Amino acid sequence: MKKILIALLMTLVPNFAQATVILVYHHVSETTPKSTSISPKQFELHLNYLKDNGFKVIALNEMVDKLKAKQPLEDKTVVITFDDGYSDILYNGHPLLQKFGYPYTMFINPNTVPNNSGIYLDWPQIKQMADDGVLIANHGLVHDSLIKTPKGVEAQTWLTQKLDELEQSEQIIKDKLDQNWKYFALPYGEYTPQAQQELASMGYAVFTQQSGPVGDTTDITAIPRFPASMPYDQLGPLKDKLNSLAFNVSAKSQRAQTIVPFGEQPEKTVEVSLNDFYPNMLACFIAGGGKAEITWQGKESFTMSFDANFKPGRNRSNCTAPSISKSGRFYWYSKPWFVPKADGSWYTD
Repeated sequence: MKKILIALLMTLVPNFAQATVILVYHHVSETTPKSTSISPKQFELHLNYLKDNGFKVIALNEMVDKLKAKQPLEDKTVVITFDDGYSDILYNGHPLLQKFGYPYTMFINPNTVPNNSGIYLDWPQIKQMADDGVLIANHGLVHDSLIKTPKGVEAQTWLTQKLDELEQSEQIIKDKLDQNWKYFALPYGEYTPQAQQELASMGYAVFTQQSGPVGDTTDITAIPRFPASMPYDQLGPLKDKLNSLAFNVSAKSQRAQTIVPFGEQPEKTVEVSLNDFYPNMLACFIAGGGKAEITWQGKESFTMSFDANFKPGRNRSNCTAPSISKSGRFYWYSKPWFVPKADGSWYTD
């Protein structure tokens, strides 16, 4: 089996080890699909943990404003988000969040809202939540990936269509709710550097589905969020994520290619600072592919290699390293890759 080699160059740049963690949920229910659900009881345990352990829950716009202004993020701050606009968010999640006084954001697909009442929230319900202070943001007009082009459609044509629909969606939210944040949660978390560039020019803050905390140098077009539904809802692993720190990753590395043609290997250089972790303590894993072997070249670069062939679908690597300055806390960085099938068509979800 061929080895995937990924060269990573390290630069000595100051890092103040501050981070905001964004959590993403979907359903708050015991009867919905487990892979996108958390029970109301477990969700309340999450909220209690935040309250009892010195975490400050802030609104998404507060974090984005600081990120755009390149202001330091306050440490141990948390943002709560929901994707898709399911009705159980209102019935089961909203009362708990109001009880704790925690702000949160819900990303919706406006073309889904009026057509699936019962499963999804309708506009009067969403308006009620907005009036209660919930930030309502954009998940696309419909839940279409930016990268999975239908047969016979060029990638740029598809991207242009989806971004046109994104603007339509933003206008609908503005007209219905008088909210116009220009925050976009990527359907399926799928994107390309081309999409990042265009979304940046359109003025959007963009949220992904790969894990990781948000730091001062996080790219505004690829803001990570930690999934907190099952099977990631247990408090033990969640505690490590809530206390995680953001690697200082260069802008170039955060705009690296994400699509890997079937049978090919990614070529990726990641530039991060090396001032608050020891090189020999860095560990990287590929989801489903085991731990990578890391070889350092001098003090400023290393190569990560692992025996794995990417399968069609969403693939991801996670790198962590313990902080020197903040005992018991870990730096965390995740990089996604999207691999089409052998015939060039896209996987189904």
